[in-house]
Amino acid sequence: MNIEDFRAYCLAKPGTTEELPFDEDTLVFKVGGKMFALCSISQYQKGISLKCDPEKAVTLREQYPQVSGGYHLSKRHWNTVLPQAGLPDQLLLLWIDDSYALVWANLTKKVKQEIEHKFE
Repeated sequence: MNIEDFRAYCLAKPGTTEELPFDEDTLVFKVGGKMFALCSISQYQKGISLKCDPEKAVTLREQYPQVSGGYHLSKRHWNTVLPQAGLPDQLLLLWIDDSYALVWANLTKKVKQEIEHKFE
């Protein structure tokens, strides 16, 4: 999966914003003000970071050599995935969906309603 497809998929999710909060190179995707995905613009091939259930995070790292603990993030809650290292795009899309869903589930009812109202 290339960076353009990754970006488009993330932005298609309801309420998603993209920001450069850390520097000019780290692209961050948020929902309700909370991060669910990030990557380097200039070194995309080095990995995208996705939020992950802690138990599943360990399982994915054991099962796929393209998955490691979150780079510069909590390794308990984040995985870094090499997006151009032979993983099927459908699998990567599923993990993006999971990351978004984890963050969505922890948003307040008020924030969820505000986002849903914008997309009615």
